[in-house]
Amino acid sequence: MAIADSHNHQSNKKWRLCPFWQSATASSSSSSTNNLYNQSQNHSHQNGGVASSTRSSTVSSVARSLLPARRRLRLDPSNNLYFPYEPGKQVRSAVRIKNSSKSHVAFKFQTTAPKSCYMRPPGGILAPGEDLIATVFKFVEQPENNEKPINQKSKVKFKIMSLKVKEGTDYVPELFDEQRDQVTVERILRVVLVDPDRANPALEKLKRQLAEADAALEARKKPPAETGPRVVGEGLVIDEWKERREKYLARQQVEAVDSV
Repeated sequence: MAIADSHNHQSNKKWRLCPFWQSATASSSSSSTNNLYNQSQNHSHQNGGVASSTRSSTVSSVARSLLPARRRLRLDPSNNLYFPYEPGKQVRSAVRIKNSSKSHVAFKFQTTAPKSCYMRPPGGILAPGEDLIATVFKFVEQPENNEKPINQKSKVKFKIMSLKVKEGTDYVPELFDEQRDQVTVERILRVVLVDPDRANPALEKLKRQLAEADAALEARKKPPAETGPRVVGEGLVIDEWKERREKYLARQQVEAVDSV
């Protein structure tokens, strides 16, 4: 037992001879443990951050899909296209389209009845604040069982789509196919047939819009007004003052001959 105690005592003395090594070993072990703990915490924090970011982006995309699309165009009328009910004839309706955004916007018409309906213009580009009146043509079929579908919504629909474009872009229908993700459906307009023999505010408004559209079409057909000196032949510039003087001298000669 004494030997054993002595040996243990000597062994304890050996361990006590290196207190620095003991403290270093203990601190190293504690440091390793702390490093492993911190790494695990950082790893879990990073994973949590990625998961949180993924969840946030998913929620944002879902929220955006649920929000109504921002309108770029203002339509008048806003829900229906009114046509006079004249069976067996091609009749017209009209809708005013105004760009209410701060950028250039392309618009395009589509219809569920392309064989009996068409639009003029079928599409175009509007500058900010610019507007126009589009004319819509439709052939009215003869009624079945002699029933007049007056003031009733037809199955025919017109869809107006919009697309934000850069200034100077030329309009082509393919724009809406190339940038399909950016296209907004502005409105789906229903066809309403109106009795032309009865007073109707919608019909009166339609007549005013058609008259304005016809006037704008005639104005576009006219050649642009000439500015500056006129050019005749191959580059010959006629001086208006000289032309007036020559006419004056010719008139004086005629008067002189008559007096003789």
